[in-house]
Amino acid sequence: MRIKRIWAVVLRQTYLYRRSLPRLLEVFYWPMVDLLLWGFVSLYLQRASADIPDFVIYFIGALILWDILFRAQQGISVSFLEDMWARNLVNIFASPLKIQEYIVGLLFISILKVTIAFVVMSSLAWLFYSFSIFKLGVALIPLVLNLMAMGWAVGIFTMALILRFGQEAEVLAWAVAFLFMPFSAVFYPVDTLPPLLQKIALFIPSAHVFEGMRILIDKKVLSIKHLSMASALNLAFLSASTLFFAKIYRTARKRGILPKIGE
Repeated sequence: MRIKRIWAVVLRQTYLYRRSLPRLLEVFYWPMVDLLLWGFVSLYLQRASADIPDFVIYFIGALILWDILFRAQQGISVSFLEDMWARNLVNIFASPLKIQEYIVGLLFISILKVTIAFVVMSSLAWLFYSFSIFKLGVALIPLVLNLMAMGWAVGIFTMALILRFGQEAEVLAWAVAFLFMPFSAVFYPVDTLPPLLQKIALFIPSAHVFEGMRILIDKKVLSIKHLSMASALNLAFLSASTLFFAKIYRTARKRGILPKIGE
């Protein structure tokens, strides 16, 4: 892979935001609205239920971490949609740019979006609720990395579905991540779920991350069990989604689907 070609993908995507105020506002708007809305809801619930300790910490911490997964996924799938809407896919794949280089470029865009959203939400959480996500310490790093890895896996899988079914499937760029949310136990322990859903949650990397977050807040220790499970599952998810995308991409090239995408 060539660094220059990867950097070209990154520049192409960043130029879209530099020249578009609505796109730029979208990066800041939703993280800010989510944190303000659900942060005040959690404050109300804590005051109404005095027997629930540190409700705000659990809720806001989970909200910030969930947004990392969501932004990581959107950094890939929505960036792919930008090229589809611009009828730019044929130009991209007819160039010397390799598909691996294109995906790596989108991963860099994903990291950039996650960083911006994380800074915005962390700053607002400290400003409005006196909550610092950094209180979790260095144990926060493996949790964040696992959420980003799952977001990338979901984003690559979504990109494959859009490539296969065309523009009519673009809603999946916003919907697929939320299919995992009930099983991820973002705002509640896994044992809150019905027995069948608990078994499904065992195979969802984010469920182990959020369980690990709650253990970290309660006991101040990082659960190696949940971290190992999340890492192993993410490796499987990333491998499967990448192979799936590669297969769809080869099929699209053979059938001449690429020039028709976006019509």
